[in-house]
Amino acid sequence: MQDFTVDEIDRIIEMAWEDRTPFDAIEFQFGIKEQEVIQLMRKHMKASSFRMWRARVQGRATKHSKKRTFEEGRFKCSRQKSITHNKVSKR
Repeated sequence: MQDFTVDEIDRIIEMAWEDRTPFDAIEFQFGIKEQEVIQLMRKHMKASSFRMWRARVQGRATKHSKKRTFEEGRFKCSRQKSITHNKVSKR
């Protein structure tokens, strides 16, 4: 696996947490495949946070471009919180 800066690791984790950001986008931007994203998250997150994320995205169609029902665009709820340095920040 490549050596990433702290900022790059944070961005990869942020993109992986976003429901509608496919693993293909992470691969395009950072050159790592889904399995490597999973390994990176397992290494850099608390075990409970990783298990919660993994249970949520397992089999989720929006995380895989070929399974998506829409072609492009993205939806972001106005109440969606930002993720910074692996912690959900308050408004």
